[in-house]
Amino acid sequence: MTRSAAEGPPSLGRATLIAACLAICVAQIGIPLASPIIGEIQRDFGASAAALAWIPAAFILPTAILELNFGVLGDLFGRKRLLVLGGLLITAGCLVVATSGSLTQLIAGQAVAGLGAAAIFPSSLAVIVAGTPEPAARARALSYWAVSLAFGAMIAPLISGFTAEHTDWHWAYVPLAVLGLVTAAVSARCIVDSREPAGRGLDWPGQITVAVSLLALLYAVIEGANDGYTATHIVLAFTIAVAAFVGFLVAERKSRTPMLRLELFRTPSFAAAAAIGLLAMFGFIGTAYALSIKLEAVYHLSPLQAALPFALIQAVPLLLTPVLPNLLQRVHPRALLVGGLLSLAAGEIWMALLPGDATDLASMAGSILLLGVGFITMFSALTAVAVGTVDIRHAGMASAVTSLVRETGQALGPAIVSAVALGTASSALAAKLGAAKLPAEVMGVAQGVNAEGGAIAVANADLGELSRTLIPLARETLEAGLDLGLYLCAGASLVAALIAVLALQHSSAADAPGDLGGEEAVGTSVLHEDTDTAAPKAKALPSH
Repeated sequence: MTRSAAEGPPSLGRATLIAACLAICVAQIGIPLASPIIGEIQRDFGASAAALAWIPAAFILPTAILELNFGVLGDLFGRKRLLVLGGLLITAGCLVVATSGSLTQLIAGQAVAGLGAAAIFPSSLAVIVAGTPEPAARARALSYWAVSLAFGAMIAPLISGFTAEHTDWHWAYVPLAVLGLVTAAVSARCIVDSREPAGRGLDWPGQITVAVSLLALLYAVIEGANDGYTATHIVLAFTIAVAAFVGFLVAERKSRTPMLRLELFRTPSFAAAAAIGLLAMFGFIGTAYALSIKLEAVYHLSPLQAALPFALIQAVPLLLTPVLPNLLQRVHPRALLVGGLLSLAAGEIWMALLPGDATDLASMAGSILLLGVGFITMFSALTAVAVGTVDIRHAGMASAVTSLVRETGQALGPAIVSAVALGTASSALAAKLGAAKLPAEVMGVAQGVNAEGGAIAVANADLGELSRTLIPLARETLEAGLDLGLYLCAGASLVAALIAVLALQHSSAADAPGDLGGEEAVGTSVLHEDTDTAAPKAKALPSH
């Protein structure tokens, strides 16, 4: 059954709520699933640093590019269909990864699964909001949605770590493939459909230009680390990224149904919130990527051992989710935002200061706690600030914009950290090899492996007796490069905190604690544009 706005909102039944929560949990699992097995993948395929950066980017990028228009498609054709489609795409993508014999096939499978997540994220939220016209009921339902999302983020590394520990890493994607099928079946059986086609339309010029811009930018950042940023094709990619972004701005100005209302950025507090979201997510995801390289690809921890820090970082937000509504009521969002960003920066600096071989949980416990607390505090407060500074009629669009910006930061985090950290490590290793006065044969082999795959390839190459000499040198340079990447992430968090202090000090009363809508401030993000007409009073809702 499908309900439209003209017939009145459907009541949210328990079956629909369970199906929506299952869908968002499964979609969220896909984001950190590869983190604990990145080293296994590198050793299996002999992947370069640049190639490894495409693994998380391939899953996140479709969500950043297509999530807004998937929301529109849900309004036009029904959100139930998109939830079913999303589950099937996740299954298909995971099966492609599970059977991959090359890194190209793995990245393609990640992209297909990412398409499924892009369909699920806005659709699961819209189904819940459309079925809960009463604020109290909506708050309760969305708290379950938020907990399901956090639970998915927490168990994902445990699933992949445990599976890869006892089998081949390919099997780590099989549980998610099964869960995708279960999600599709449960959604088809249990979801009460809804749609809101009035006034909605796809913004194809905006969609195409933003996709080209983000893809070209990621390509230039990732591949430039290997090929050099002055190479002709890299300069061309940067040029295409800028030109496509300008085209996107022009398209949004002329569109009758734009993906992005540019006038939102005339509000200084909203523009600041968007910049903060980009920087904070860049820092957080970049830190996670650097940690995954260190634990798995450099120090060869087992997949399950490497999974535990990621699970604990995500467990902190899960434990704090129940207390966030009261916290947002008692403390000004700006204060929470600055505190969360400083906590993130402290955790990232602490992680960088740890000795290279400090890979046990006891050594990392302090930084893990700071990262977890900082992430959930920042995310929750950023929602309140971003939506509270714009007219309530544009709350949905504001939330969609902040979501797009955050996901762009997630995609850029691994790309830039890989370019800086691993590029620096490879250059430093080349210099150390030159100064080590090694035999010509050893030097030739080492320089060849370093030129082809970087310091990470040298650290994982099977070079027989040469490994005793080369691996310590490669590890030393990798540690220094990864520490530099972590300091870069901390710098991004500190800049975001500075923006919050300076640009939000005169923010409007709309983002004060008393105006957050009581029980509606229940989670870590906000309503997407596709649900704006279904529930115009909604404010702070959870997201990925």
